[in-house]
Amino acid sequence: MIPSAQIMDGAPRMSLDAVLSRIDTDLDAALDRLFDLLKIQSISTDPAYKADCAKAADWLVADLAAIGFAAEKRDTPGHPMVVAQHDGPGPHLLFYGHYDVQPVDPLELWHRDPFDPAIEETPDGKVIRARGASDDKGQLMTFIEACRAYMAEAGTLPCKITIFLEGEEESGSPSLVPFMREHADELTADLALICDTSMAAPGLPSIATQLRGMVKDEFTLKGPKMDLHSGLYGGPALNPLREISKIIASFHDETGRVAVEGFYDGVPDLDEELRRQWAEAGFDEGAFLGRIGMSQPHGEDGFTAVEQIWARPTLEINGLWGGYQGAGTKTVIPAEAHCKITCRLVGDQDPAHIRACLRAHVEARLSADAEIVWEKAGDGAPASVMDTSRPEFETARQALSDEWHTEAVFAGMGGSIPIAGLFKTILGMEAMLIGFAKDDDAIHSPNEKYDVASFHKGARSWARILDAMKTV
Repeated sequence: MIPSAQIMDGAPRMSLDAVLSRIDTDLDAALDRLFDLLKIQSISTDPAYKADCAKAADWLVADLAAIGFAAEKRDTPGHPMVVAQHDGPGPHLLFYGHYDVQPVDPLELWHRDPFDPAIEETPDGKVIRARGASDDKGQLMTFIEACRAYMAEAGTLPCKITIFLEGEEESGSPSLVPFMREHADELTADLALICDTSMAAPGLPSIATQLRGMVKDEFTLKGPKMDLHSGLYGGPALNPLREISKIIASFHDETGRVAVEGFYDGVPDLDEELRRQWAEAGFDEGAFLGRIGMSQPHGEDGFTAVEQIWARPTLEINGLWGGYQGAGTKTVIPAEAHCKITCRLVGDQDPAHIRACLRAHVEARLSADAEIVWEKAGDGAPASVMDTSRPEFETARQALSDEWHTEAVFAGMGGSIPIAGLFKTILGMEAMLIGFAKDDDAIHSPNEKYDVASFHKGARSWARILDAMKTV
């Protein structure tokens, strides 16, 4: 007899309730496993931790093998990848996460050893405090724990699953694209699942369906041949700092709209159903801005803060400098000034077109005797917009709603997650981004945390999603 199953068509069919109950009763052990992974100092950007990154990959391979996956550590020129496979009757799903973490500096701002994880009580509930707790070890383990519970109850998984874990996400992913191209056949699936995201608001499950793209640029504005005495040359000499300030001020109009001709080519109107979902999502604009000392949004007029972040493009000045930077005063007209710029892109904005428009805008505003020298153009990334008409998206949204007892939303993301675009361009796969982090998790910062409730309900959510996906 199979107490938690029904016999249908001669084969046992699992009760989802049994899987969810297993996750509940196994929570303490699941936290112990997560703590073992969090103790590994897998800082990918620092060569001193190369062995620790390999250790984290080995730990994950052993854990996945223990629950029935065919798991391997795959070497790369940098840190290893982990690839694990398990066959199943439903659609083929690829799950992506990363096991590497950011450096912990400044260490003196941490309340405890960042690689000595612990449960702490806070006014908002219990949290897991450690580097990587939210980004991304706690998140990726929610999926593994869902698979563990399902395997324990059913002996198999409801879908064919490939797990793909990277060890260089926090250091630019230099090995990722070559590895994906070389192993495209085994990594290509019906749909990619990415867990490196957050909820739109506390307790509000979210599926990120649009990610902003990115263009970076940098230029030097040159004027006189050398730094000049401001008493001797002040007035007749061109001052690069004054010139660059005029150019920077021309980037936006008085409404906050980018004033670069052609910048909005490819920007779609905001879908009214998405606007409704976002308005009802419980996003607290005042609290969000208040945490950073702001009293109101300063982007485009006519859009809420969340709409500005998720659905509108931006042009930001990231660095501006020139002239004397030391203590006291130096009466100098500098020979040159410098500017760093990033643009966040949405919809069908083309990175190359945006860069060309930006450069044309700057060069058209140069005074006589001023010269612009552009840095070598870096790669740009277009925005990623997911096809939410696919049935998997509504299936997952309903599964999340059932677990969290509130309507899950299709959300945007202000940042860029290049792997989502790479899955589409290299492997021809749509990606679905579901994560359970919160905006106050302090990822990349001292005292990073992940709510115990996020970890627990995250595992339950993935179990519900996998169970629902078997019939899509």
